[in-house]
Amino acid sequence: MFLQQLINGLTLGAVYALIALGYTMVYGILELINFAHGEIYMLGAYVSIISLSFLTVTGFTSKSLILSLLIVAIISAVYSAAYGLTMERVAYRPLRHAPRLSPLISAIGVSIFLQNYVMLTQGSADKIFPHILSNGGFSMGNATISYLQTFIIITSVFLMITLHAFIKKTRFGKAMRATAQDKKMASLVGIDIDNVIITTFIIGSVLAAVAGIMVAMYYGLINFYMGYVAGIKAFTAAVLGGIGNIQGAVLGGFLLGIMESLGAAYVSSEYKDAFAFIILILILTFKPTGLLGESVPEKV
Repeated sequence: MFLQQLINGLTLGAVYALIALGYTMVYGILELINFAHGEIYMLGAYVSIISLSFLTVTGFTSKSLILSLLIVAIISAVYSAAYGLTMERVAYRPLRHAPRLSPLISAIGVSIFLQNYVMLTQGSADKIFPHILSNGGFSMGNATISYLQTFIIITSVFLMITLHAFIKKTRFGKAMRATAQDKKMASLVGIDIDNVIITTFIIGSVLAAVAGIMVAMYYGLINFYMGYVAGIKAFTAAVLGGIGNIQGAVLGGFLLGIMESLGAAYVSSEYKDAFAFIILILILTFKPTGLLGESVPEKV
């Protein structure tokens, strides 16, 4: 049972880590908690169902399932990226030099707006994601890891490694790190700060969209308020690993998923959502900087 719950936790943690990367990247650049990020993840899930339904009606999925999933992923990623870009331009950029409380309130407002927008346009009832992958899997002792779980974990790890390489090895990644360290100095040496911030929102939105697709495939249904709970948990994962730290967001996501899965199995499944909040309280109380975070002096 422990091994099975560990596999389930790794699957769930992979999703949390992808969403947490969006939180930690935006915070690292702007020192802003983007509480509307969970709704981008929710939008990605909805667009995936709409896109897949259209491809199914036209008969395209019966011809090539893999290509259909790739098309769905691209459409969801582009759609979510457009919303992330719009959100930055409309809700955050005008408040970039405002007191910190102002963009935080704006983020909460965007979150509520997107929830109600989806509820009014798509209805309040749960949406079902078509079952398109086989139920087979691999046996590991008394545990089983399904093909879908394998797909989720491998895809998530691949995206995390790609993001890490992009930030560490590319010229634009260096610009992102410079902007996170000191925006004013980065601007003085010729870095386009606005372009860096926009790209950060786009990358985070794309990762959230992929996470939304995988959750829709894993659980088989979605709803308009799924982004709120997942967003809070992903934020907890980011804080657990060290907000603003890429590796910390990945570590925090996997740890949170494992702890939630084990808690649901050995304590109570009714309180599985509460574990994230308990962990958040403990981390903020005993180690506010997170597992991999460092204490940074306040910028003047």
